[in-house]
Amino acid sequence: MPSTDFDIVFVGHACRDEVVPFDAKPYRQTGSAVLCGAAVAGRIGATAAIITRMNPADDDLLQPLRETGIKVFVVAADVTAFARVVHPSPSVDDRRLFVVRDPGPFSMKDIPSGLKARVLHLAGISDHEFTVGFMRELKKAGFSLSVDMQSFVRVIGPDREIVFSDVPAKKDIVAMTDVVKLDVVEADILTGTRDLKEAARIITGWGAREVLITEKQGATLAADGKVFHEAFTNRSQVGRTGRGDTTISAYLCRRQTHSPEESLRFAAALVSIKMEKAGPFSGTLTDVERRMRHPT
Repeated sequence: MPSTDFDIVFVGHACRDEVVPFDAKPYRQTGSAVLCGAAVAGRIGATAAIITRMNPADDDLLQPLRETGIKVFVVAADVTAFARVVHPSPSVDDRRLFVVRDPGPFSMKDIPSGLKARVLHLAGISDHEFTVGFMRELKKAGFSLSVDMQSFVRVIGPDREIVFSDVPAKKDIVAMTDVVKLDVVEADILTGTRDLKEAARIITGWGAREVLITEKQGATLAADGKVFHEAFTNRSQVGRTGRGDTTISAYLCRRQTHSPEESLRFAAALVSIKMEKAGPFSGTLTDVERRMRHPT
């Protein structure tokens, strides 16, 4: 297979995270949707690549991906994204997010010439990465698109704190994609309901083939006119950051050779393992298959 042909290509800002727990010392870790997602692909044997904008001086962020066979395309920028995740209460789902700096939006000139992918996943952490115009150009170029709607719902405010906002172009965005990923908060903002089955049905009605929504207890999927749900089985929440990014990556990788329902089961098992350890998924395909057989 030529080096420009991939099962999946992730596009988004590579990022360093500073996590500030409620009752523990702050710590730093590799962050961002693109790095968490690609880490999954490399660990389970998918042929994958990332396209990221960053300062080349922070290349160490990418080395773990290269070691698992991920192809890396770096678009040089003045800064690398840096985010702060603050937990003001004991709940790991109670978070304040600050994107302290970011390297700006992608354009078609950032996409390598001749790149081919079975699916191209837009894995942004804020609204400073992708535009509707960029998506239209990708679609015109023939790419099958998957999108994480946090790339549009998460808006960087004047003080760099993320505020969550409805997206006027949401139906246009969804109509250009085959797979859409959200979490329960984003689904509520975009559809007006926290009933995940209903939210998934609404979003598929906007034109997406499949819709995946995550929340604390598990993941809900709308596909083929049906709605499926799988519970998470994690025994701790220490690795909660990156939950949704990991889920959609595992789903997209597995979906290329399996049914939607089986791919959801796989994704739920994999992310359950990931949440038991801080940082991107570091397990193996064998670990995931074992968790699928023995979820408790």
